[in-house]
Amino acid sequence: MVRTCIRPAATAARSLKLTRFDQNRRPLVIGIGGTTRTASSTERALGFALGGAEQAGARTRLFGGAFLHSLPHYAPETAQRTDEQRELIEAVRHADALVIATPGYHGGVSGLVKNALDTLEELRADERPYLDGRAVGCIVTAYGWQAAGSVLTSLRSIVHALRGWPTPFGAGINTLETRFETADTCSDPKVVDQLSTVGQQAAQFALAFRSHHTGGVAAHAATDDAVDARDSRVLALAN
Repeated sequence: MVRTCIRPAATAARSLKLTRFDQNRRPLVIGIGGTTRTASSTERALGFALGGAEQAGARTRLFGGAFLHSLPHYAPETAQRTDEQRELIEAVRHADALVIATPGYHGGVSGLVKNALDTLEELRADERPYLDGRAVGCIVTAYGWQAAGSVLTSLRSIVHALRGWPTPFGAGINTLETRFETADTCSDPKVVDQLSTVGQQAAQFALAFRSHHTGGVAAHAATDDAVDARDSRVLALAN
């Protein structure tokens, strides 16, 4: 008999882990992934990971297979972008972290997902270029363990090339053994835990990065104030 695990809902108590440190807004985690097939295992796995990010207190947004399929082939020599391309670019530009999910096709990342990642070339001139300073959770679904492992390594390398920080834990899912019957159910509770961990790590890194960055700015400001006060005292004594 196959065990079915239902995706847990985010709770306010868990949300406080992040929001008590950031009263202005919760981290935004963007999910990118799926296939051309409706309700694919890849997109459902991504949904579980985003659920983990929500449990950690993050806001999430999913760009699934249907949206990715609407993107034209990225052409860097073309200045004009479609509404869908601009929507993806702006979402990632404002993201604090990402989770990327791809099927393993013949030992590599799917063209659908890779085209979306190629579109992020438009972020090259940003203050935070590409995925700089952002945690990126990586998920691969494949019909067998060999492709799951090799494609996960490839996806992490792509994230590095985009200056992102792959989360320590990445999820490789063998769809020969694991089934996602609905968007909220999975046949293997261990896989649910793995996917949740990917999302949680992405959200937790986003908070840690922001807290460190904000703390660093505050520390510099405090140091500058102290220097100004010291200089004022020196000038007063000199006069």
